[in-house]
Amino acid sequence: MRHFLSGIALAAVVAMGAVGPATAQNLFAPVVYVNDSAVTGYEVDQRLRFMQLIGAPDTTAQAAQDALVDDRLRVQAAAQLGIEITPEGLQAGLEEFAGRAGQDAAGFIAQLERAGIEAGVFRDFVTAGTVWREVVRARLLSQINISDAEIDQELQRVIETPIIDRVLLSELIIPAPPGQEAQALALAERISGSRPTEAQFAEAARAYSVVPSAEAGGRLEMLPLDNLPPSLRPIITALQPGQTTQPLPVEGAVVLFHLRDVQGTLRPGAREQVLDYLTLRLASTADAAALAARSRSCDDLYVQAGPEAAPQVRRQTASQGAIPTQIAARLASLDPGEAGVVPAGAGADLVMLCSRQPALAAQAQVATSALPEDGVEAAVPRTELGGIPTREAVRDQLFSRKINAAADGLLADLRADAVIRRP
Repeated sequence: MRHFLSGIALAAVVAMGAVGPATAQNLFAPVVYVNDSAVTGYEVDQRLRFMQLIGAPDTTAQAAQDALVDDRLRVQAAAQLGIEITPEGLQAGLEEFAGRAGQDAAGFIAQLERAGIEAGVFRDFVTAGTVWREVVRARLLSQINISDAEIDQELQRVIETPIIDRVLLSELIIPAPPGQEAQALALAERISGSRPTEAQFAEAARAYSVVPSAEAGGRLEMLPLDNLPPSLRPIITALQPGQTTQPLPVEGAVVLFHLRDVQGTLRPGAREQVLDYLTLRLASTADAAALAARSRSCDDLYVQAGPEAAPQVRRQTASQGAIPTQIAARLASLDPGEAGVVPAGAGADLVMLCSRQPALAAQAQVATSALPEDGVEAAVPRTELGGIPTREAVRDQLFSRKINAAADGLLADLRADAVIRRP
């Protein structure tokens, strides 16, 4: 979504020319020192123009200054570890970033310069990001571990989260006739950057929007997600209710959407479970109850049953609908590692739950973790996965989440330990 918006904002701002004049009287005077490394007003002005051009969410002078302070800290941390960027590494970083806007580095730099932004701003930005990745890798990589239990929990969360198929939006369409594009974009950025509530967005829509919905504060009826243009769907679904999009420049206007609510449906099979459980036929309910009381886990049951009875323990993996009713009813009240008793004629069945998981999660891992003879294929419902990620994809997502949080924490520590002062 950010890449899409960056491309739109880039085209719009470059067409307008430079973002705006600097306000500082002496741009080359230091405005802040970061461990004795000066950040000048000119750098702040240039970074601000760059942030506005690429469609950054916060485009204030303070945000630009904060970003430069953080970049100084990143580069200083890299220098302490002896990390340097090679010319080849820098060029690769420039090409990668420019590619997000569908350009090569040379073309991107040319457009920056036409907008009054020096090429060095782009190079410094990429340099700081590139060396910081190496700092994070050197200092934090070995600390990040993802357990199978975390993957199971995340898969279950994904499965139990409804698929969004209906959205409740408010719209605000600001006219941008020829020669007034910059003013329209600036107004839209101010509205979006203020993170408006639903009521505040409605007030802005009444004041500035030029479509009939303005009278209702921009509020639209519930819309099927499929009714939206394909390019707009990922932008909307990336929002949380109460959030507003970044400005979307279109021909003759700048558009904002505010997400009021979403509705969705569960994936087919989301409520179905696959159970891994043990059964053992014993002579009486008393014998079954005694063994159940002694056993602490499925593995422990084999030990507690003894060498004569252990070979008779039957372990199965089955979906709820395929389990005999009496046993399924008893398993419903058990946690993993718990056992119960089911009367069976003159004797009784000891029943122990080993694990339970959503059927879709079991289906997602059949290809890589289950052997044909273990019964998992027959246990899971024959439904489409409905966009369920693989376990490796989930592991990658969790790793990215953890490493990014750790990197943010490291940067916060560097900021706290630094000497940051103003002239």
